Amino acid sequence: MKKISGGILAAALAVAASTAMAQDKPVIGVVSISATEANNARYIEGAKKAADELGFEVSVIDAAGSADQANAAIENFAQIGAYGIVDMVFPWSSIAGGLDAAKKADIPVVTWGGGLGGSVAATNGSGGPMVVPVNELMLKNMDGKGAILELTYRTGEVCRNREVELDKALEAYPDIEVTKNEVRIPGYFEDGAQYANAWLASRPAGEQNLAIWGCWDDPAIGAIGSLRSQGRDDVGVYGVNGNAQALENIKNGHMTATAWQDSFTEGYNMVKMLKEIKEAGDAWEAKAVEVPAVLVTQDTVDAFLSEHPEAIN
Repeated sequence: MKKISGGILAAALAVAASTAMAQDKPVIGVVSISATEANNARYIEGAKKAADELGFEVSVIDAAGSADQANAAIENFAQIGAYGIVDMVFPWSSIAGGLDAAKKADIPVVTWGGGLGGSVAATNGSGGPMVVPVNELMLKNMDGKGAILELTYRTGEVCRNREVELDKALEAYPDIEVTKNEVRIPGYFEDGAQYANAWLASRPAGEQNLAIWGCWDDPAIGAIGSLRSQGRDDVGVYGVNGNAQALENIKNGHMTATAWQDSFTEGYNMVKMLKEIKEAGDAWEAKAVEVPAVLVTQDTVDAFLSEHPEAIN
């Protein structure tokens, strides 16, 4: 995977910081596992809205799936004296160097899906609870037997937790065969399609109940391309996050269900909370501040979009 050099990263942060400082605005550093992925992008937009209301400036670094790049970004945000830092999805245990640098600089770090631990002040967007209704629906639809293709991603805490939840649920269904393939960031659409092609080759239509499960929507959407090219309408497809593409696929009958994550509100709330954390100082106690997910299926998608038209834009 291509990496950003420390010098280039530091220079990029310095430019962002100097621009904000010239405007007398405190900097909120955001370190994203994939800043262009739809759910990440919505979270960042929410963070920017909250920052704008507070008179802050948001600087985003895309770590492109690399924990090393995430640590370097957090360390550099600490060096430039950011007001606060948001870690998006990287587990707190994989950003120890960054957390240590931020703690020494007295800069709070919060996580989106990275969990509570170390010196993390707050978290939201935790992966496990969101996937439970999706898992329950999938297993109900499979009637306790068949085969599942799991599209996983273990660098991100959110996907790890979602995989654990599905593993636990599957303990009660020994007659369901499971194939696990880990996708890359970047490359998750392509990987989802390729893994689906290989998996489908030995599973003809009509022989058993089949499902494809993505630990977030995009790998499952990649798999949908393979299903459509092969004319396969016998496979349930399940994702999590509820991005616009997933909702469109559900509406058009190509995807079975997703759990919509209001990541815009999560990003907005977390930046607002950074101000509370700073003002509380040593009196602050680490906590989770979750926004509940909404299960969306082919039966409910029209009503959901009537209530949340912004979700498909």
